Amino acid sequence: MVRNVITHYRDPHVTLPAAHVQDVNHRWIDRLLATDQSRHAAPLDRPRAADARVGGCCRDFSLLAVAALRHRGVPARVRIGFADYFFVPGWHHDHVVADYWDGDRWVLADPQIGPGDWPFDPDDMPRPESAGAPFATAAAVWTAYRRGEVDADTYGVDPSMPLRGEWFIRDYVLGELAARQGDEVLLWDVWGDMSDDVDPARAALADEIAALLLAAEAGDAAADAELAERYRADDRLNPRGRVTCLSPVGEPFVVDLATRVTSPAPARAAH
Repeated sequence: MVRNVITHYRDPHVTLPAAHVQDVNHRWIDRLLATDQSRHAAPLDRPRAADARVGGCCRDFSLLAVAALRHRGVPARVRIGFADYFFVPGWHHDHVVADYWDGDRWVLADPQIGPGDWPFDPDDMPRPESAGAPFATAAAVWTAYRRGEVDADTYGVDPSMPLRGEWFIRDYVLGELAARQGDEVLLWDVWGDMSDDVDPARAALADEIAALLLAAEAGDAAADAELAERYRADDRLNPRGRVTCLSPVGEPFVVDLATRVTSPAPARAAH
């Protein structure tokens, strides 16, 4: 159903109509579904042509899957990190997948890709913490980078773009924290302490948050509680209901997450 409703806006095999270019900024699932219904007025599992679907990205595939699971009473969440199974050998694409509780364990799934010639089951992927897993969380990648175990310049959006490297991974750690706290923002949103300048203080903060994220994921309740408290109290970490959206399809704008009102973004240094 998810893959029937959404087409990735950068899918090399699909050309979306120019009128659909802003789909990637829908943000909220109700807006995404309203857009789909305005074009099709049909059940979500009735086939849509690829170029008539809602344009989105990995975050939208996974968040729609998570929303459907939650609607059914299944605990579910998005996970933010990097995948090594797309397109370019040796490159780790920024990616979002879904994680849900099946009653016995957390199951990791990639709702974007579906069945295919993959070296793993996309509906039950190896856990991020397992050796050689195809998907790694931002916290794990940052920690490995700080230990000198990975090349940060192989992590990002695409090898042809400058959206990669140390600052990119570091900002995704903050994005992972936000998602864990229930703020499933867009991948191109920025707030708080996000910056393309990773000075020692910013690196140290990311070290602390990444360590807590990894500990919480391993079952450390105290780390989970500390993450929640730090997110609540620290303006560097919490968007406070307001983000700057550095949209890939237009000029930056500011979003009030409570009122959903947008306004032009003030001039700022390049991110």
